[in-house]
Amino acid sequence: MSAPGPAGDAGLAHVSAAPTRAGAHPRGGDGVALDVAHLFADETAAGGAPAGAPLDEKLRQAYFWMVNHAIISPHYDLEFHDPQRPRTTFHVGDSRAAVELPTDQSYSSFVLLPLLTFAVRGRCLLVGGPGRGKTASAVLMGVIAGYPLRDVRRAMQHGHPQLTVQDMFGTPLPRDLIGAERLSDIDVAWRSWLGMRVKIVDEYNRIPTRTQSALLTVLADGYVEVFDQVYETGASAWYLTANDDAGGGTFQVVDALRDRIDVVVKALAFNNRFLGDLVTRAERRLRPEENVPPGIVFDADEHDRLHAEVLRVPFPVPVRRRLEHFAAQLELLEKAAWQLEYRTKDTARLAGVDPHLLAVADDGRDRREDVGAQTLTGLSVRALQSLVAYAKAMAYFRGNAEVTLDDLRAVLPFVLHDKLQPDLQAPAFDDPEREALRTDRVSWIRDLFDTTCRQYDAAGLDDDDPVGDVLAELARGLDGVDERTVRERLARIEGLLGRWRATTKLHGDVYEDALALKYAHQRYSSYLEWLRWSGA
Repeated sequence: MSAPGPAGDAGLAHVSAAPTRAGAHPRGGDGVALDVAHLFADETAAGGAPAGAPLDEKLRQAYFWMVNHAIISPHYDLEFHDPQRPRTTFHVGDSRAAVELPTDQSYSSFVLLPLLTFAVRGRCLLVGGPGRGKTASAVLMGVIAGYPLRDVRRAMQHGHPQLTVQDMFGTPLPRDLIGAERLSDIDVAWRSWLGMRVKIVDEYNRIPTRTQSALLTVLADGYVEVFDQVYETGASAWYLTANDDAGGGTFQVVDALRDRIDVVVKALAFNNRFLGDLVTRAERRLRPEENVPPGIVFDADEHDRLHAEVLRVPFPVPVRRRLEHFAAQLELLEKAAWQLEYRTKDTARLAGVDPHLLAVADDGRDRREDVGAQTLTGLSVRALQSLVAYAKAMAYFRGNAEVTLDDLRAVLPFVLHDKLQPDLQAPAFDDPEREALRTDRVSWIRDLFDTTCRQYDAAGLDDDDPVGDVLAELARGLDGVDERTVRERLARIEGLLGRWRATTKLHGDVYEDALALKYAHQRYSSYLEWLRWSGA
C-alpha cells in the first residue's frame, strides 16, 4: 500500500478491492454467514469493499484507508521481516542512526493499535502534543463503528476541571428529586454516550479526581451508578487522549485508572515532507471523517463477530513459554523478604520502600545482565491478559493462523508502556549506547523481551524444560495415580530443587520455577494423604 497522498472526495470514499495481504490465513467457521443474498449480491459493496469479505480483510481495508487517506502517518515503526529475505540496513549521520527497510508488510502503530483496540474492545490511551491527531483518530474509530459523525462528536467527553459525575454520566430528574421518598424512586436521565460501542474521553487527565473514580468503575466493570440507579454500558472500545503520558495534567491520574488502560500509543511527529497533503485538504475542504467509505464500517453484529474471531486465534505453547520466561524475570526482589513467596518488588512497594534501594543491596547477580534489575515493577494478571488479547489481534490482522513471536513482540511495548516502570538508576542504563533508552520506553521494553528470548533459546528450554514437564504431568490429573507413582513424582520434584541449591543463582525464572515446584509438591502430598486415608 502507498504512503499518504493527495486525494479528492472520490479518493477518500474509495476502498481498493485488491487483497490487502497476500497469503493471509483464511478465516473459516462462522466468521461469514452465506445465504441466498450473498450468492446474488453485487461484486462490491458500497464504497468499494468486496461484498461478504472476511472480517479480517475488512479490518485491513480499514487500516489502509486510514493510513493512505485519513491520518497522515508515514511511519512504519511496527516493523516485520520475512525470514526468507535478507535484511537491508543503512546508517546515516554521525550517530549512525539505523534505517532498516522492512522485508514484510509493516505498519504505523498510531493507526493500527487503535484499530486493534476496536477489534478487542480494549482501552487505548493516545498521547502526544496538541494538534497531532489524537482526537481525530479516536473520532474515526467512532465513525468506523457505524455512528454518524455528528453523534460521535456530541458523545465525546471533554475533560475539564469542573466536570462532575452527573455532567459525565447522567442527571437525576428534578421532579423526582423533589418528590421521591427513597433513592430508588429517582430516575436518572443517562447520557447517550454510555450505550455506544466506541467511547471517547478527550484530555482525561483534566478530569477531577472524584469524577476519575467514577470513570474507573465504568472502565473496569462496565456500569455506572448515580443516585442508587445503575446503568450497564456493555462491551465497548475506549479511546482516551492526553498531552502527557506521565499522568500529569490539571489533575494527576489515579493509579487504578491508569492501570485499566490496555495500550498506550504515541502520536509521532509530523513528517513535513507531507505538508502538501495538508495544503490539499485545506484547499479542497476535505475532512476524512466525513468521507469514511461504507465498506469499512462495522455494524454491531460485525463488531461482535470480529471480537469473537480474534479471541479464537490460537496462542501456541512455544510463544506462550517465551512470554512466561520474560514475565518471570521482572518481579523478583531477593532482599524484600525472608519467606520465598514475598521476595517481590510488590512487597517492597506495599511497605513504602523504594525497590531500587533493596536491589542495590543484592550482590548475588550481575545487575547489568539481569533483566529484572532494570525495572521497578513486575507484571500484573491484567497486563498479561491485555498482552494476550492484543497479540491475538495482531496475528488476526496479519492473517496468521496463530500468534507468532513477531506478533507478540510487536504489541508488547505498547501494552506494557505504563505497566513496566524502569529503574533509571540501574547500571544497564549507564552504558552510553543505551542512554537513549531512558526516554525511549518502547525500544527499552522491546530490548528486554529480545534479551529474555535469547536467554530462553540459549538455555534450550523448548527441548529441556523439566519444570514444565512436572506441571504438564500434574495437569493431566490425579485420577488413578497410585501411591508408588506419587512418591516417584515427589522425589523428582525434590531432586530438581536439590540440583539448584549449589549450581544456580536465584534469577526470576528460577524463583518462579521453585514456587511452581512447591505448588506441585503440595498437590501431590495432599493427594498422597488422601490415598492413605481412603485406603485406595
